[in-house]
Amino acid sequence: MKTILNVIWLVLSGFWLFLGYCLAGLILCVTIIGIPFGVAAFRIALYALWPFGYTTVERRDAGAGSALGNILWLLLAGWWLALGHIFTGIALCVTIIGIPFGIANFKMIPISLLPLGREIVPTDAPFATR
Repeated sequence: MKTILNVIWLVLSGFWLFLGYCLAGLILCVTIIGIPFGVAAFRIALYALWPFGYTTVERRDAGAGSALGNILWLLLAGWWLALGHIFTGIALCVTIIGIPFGIANFKMIPISLLPLGREIVPTDAPFATR
């Protein structure tokens, strides 16, 4: 079932969201300071491409650096990516078939706004950390 949902997601919105995250990652990787943010964007791009079967959990070892990084991320790329999820979610909720995918888009907004200090894990092991 996860595979079917992921294929439908890929066609309806996953590919475009993936491209948005990859573009943000490329732009952020231009400077040395932005490379950690670019890596986070690429990590989330894969999650946006194939989200069903995965979830995000808070990392217990994330500290003040993650909080500061999240503030910078929010200013540089987070709000643009969150707007993409909002508009895509609204567009998908127009049809009955698209409602679950729109809700999935809305669930991805928090990680698009504040990705540092979060880890993407399979849903069958939601409490797994490194």
